[in-house]
Amino acid sequence: MIAWRYLRAKRAEGGVSTMTWISLTGITLAVMALVVTLAVRSGFREEMVDTILGANAHLTVYTSDRMDENGRRIRGFAGYDDLAARIAGVPGVTRAAPQIKGQVMVSDGERTVGAEVFGIAPEELAAIPRVGEGATAIGDLADFPNGIALGSGIARELGVTVGDRVRVISASGVRTAMGTAPRTNAYDVVYIFTAGRLDIDKSRLYMPFTEAQSFFNREGFADEIEVIVENPDRIDQMVLPVLNAAGPEAMPWTWRDSAGSFLRALDIEDNVMFLIMSILVLIASLNIVSGLIMLVKNKGRDIGILRTMGLTEGSVLRIFFICGSVTGVIGTICGVALGCLIALNMEHVMDFISWLNGGEVWDASVRGIYSLPAKLQAWDVFSAVALSLGLSFGVTLFPARRAARMNPVEALRYE
Repeated sequence: MIAWRYLRAKRAEGGVSTMTWISLTGITLAVMALVVTLAVRSGFREEMVDTILGANAHLTVYTSDRMDENGRRIRGFAGYDDLAARIAGVPGVTRAAPQIKGQVMVSDGERTVGAEVFGIAPEELAAIPRVGEGATAIGDLADFPNGIALGSGIARELGVTVGDRVRVISASGVRTAMGTAPRTNAYDVVYIFTAGRLDIDKSRLYMPFTEAQSFFNREGFADEIEVIVENPDRIDQMVLPVLNAAGPEAMPWTWRDSAGSFLRALDIEDNVMFLIMSILVLIASLNIVSGLIMLVKNKGRDIGILRTMGLTEGSVLRIFFICGSVTGVIGTICGVALGCLIALNMEHVMDFISWLNGGEVWDASVRGIYSLPAKLQAWDVFSAVALSLGLSFGVTLFPARRAARMNPVEALRYE
């Protein structure tokens, strides 16, 4: 009751209501920023990992170049169908398929862009989550054996769409007496996909496996075996069983190998952002200290009277602890509510910011993905609540103990 009266007291009555409102607003904004930051961090990480796993093999099995009996340098696997079948039989592997890879130039006659070719079977293309069935795309996958599939970035650079014809140029083409001549073939664009990452959409081209073998002079060989597993997070535990099935010449390359440095950079960024936002919450919580110190100073006479009437130090401490903690609790609740509201409507928030800015504020060419994702997770919300309440309660103890230890004689000496 006493704490509630102090919280409602006006400055003329010895209260610090203005400082209380400032503390409440500061904690609310700091917690809101922390919740939004954690949600964006989780959403960004999930989107990046999903695009990595949804458009790439979880594990790639390849082999180094070697010499055949005629002294020619060869690479890849000859018995790729049997090899893929053995790998597919490993427990935990859901799919294994041979693949051809190469670098080409794609031209519509006027414009030319570079691309990375993936030669795979039509059914394997359909099984890629971010590219095949169910992906954001135009065209018909049933026509893939009769043409090629382009990323939307390549299609946009060339100005082509489904039904157009493009020319694919490879530097490693036909061997002649004068050397190796570039190979050029024309293909119909039958499928255009959007994987969700700009670097993939601007660089990837899919070609039927047998056509890729012919185009890159790889008849009878596959460059590598792409492997999809049930649990990509446990890919390190799958490497040894897959290599045992593949044979001594096989070498692994996992999705963590290709994206490991990027994921580690995300971890560092996540930790730094959490630390920075925690400091903001701490600064906002310190407003509670200043408000309580002023309150204790203004209520010195009241404390002396209460102690004289028999109120214990613990009771005085609880009075001022409640004064400070209530501000922290209310600010935390309001901050979490606002943060969750913003995180759940992040797309509309970004549209509003873009409208205010007069243009798009999210550049996919810099950040890789096309929009700013946000994903609320219970653990992130709990972390924000625990941090805010812990700091609010912690900083409240100092002025509350100071009030509890105030000598009633000194408090009433000049009254």
